[in-house]
Amino acid sequence: MIPIGDDNTGRVRTPYVTYLLIALNVLAFLFEITRPSEAQLQTFFQKWAVVPQEYAQHADLPPQIPFPFWATLFTSMFLHGGWMHLIGNMLFLWVFGDNVEDRWGHIRFLVIYLVCGIAASFAHIFFNLSSSIPSLGASGAISGILGAYLVLFPRNRIRVLSRAGIITVPAIVMLGFWILLQFISQMAEIGRTAETSGVAYWAHIGGFLAGIIFAFLFGRKTVGTIRPAI
Repeated sequence: MIPIGDDNTGRVRTPYVTYLLIALNVLAFLFEITRPSEAQLQTFFQKWAVVPQEYAQHADLPPQIPFPFWATLFTSMFLHGGWMHLIGNMLFLWVFGDNVEDRWGHIRFLVIYLVCGIAASFAHIFFNLSSSIPSLGASGAISGILGAYLVLFPRNRIRVLSRAGIITVPAIVMLGFWILLQFISQMAEIGRTAETSGVAYWAHIGGFLAGIIFAFLFGRKTVGTIRPAI
């Protein structure tokens, strides 16, 4: 099921941070594809994406960056491996990010988005310490937003594109199916090595769980009819 829209009834804020994050991801991708060769693009990813071995060894392995190695926890969130990777992630952010930003406010939403992305990377690193393959993408941070959405808006209706056409399902069904698919996919990866696995499912799961935790920490209800500015 591919989400294409949701119920925005009651939303009062313009989701500026969601728009900004989408713009930054698109700009970063356009910068990526200016690499003149595939080899240079792979070197770029090796430098700026999360490489679990670097975190196991607490060191920036060649090719190096002019910052501490852990800076890739942030830079990796804005890199994507192709157009479909980018479009899929931005679609999910577009559909689910605005309501969560409306509930939490712009600054809190941005901070939690980034923290969920970091949590997702650590989940991936923990289960792939020997991997030298760079991990990149906004999926982990966006998974955190999906987890928060599930807690904050479980009854919202999500319009999804399915084999039966466009249908509407409750958020708890759409997102419950999504996270179940991540667990099933991760179980299917058992027996493969970190060098052959193509999708960082642990990052998706880790980010999703972080988003759920933040949703409970910051409450599920808005008090009163006027929300704070940030």
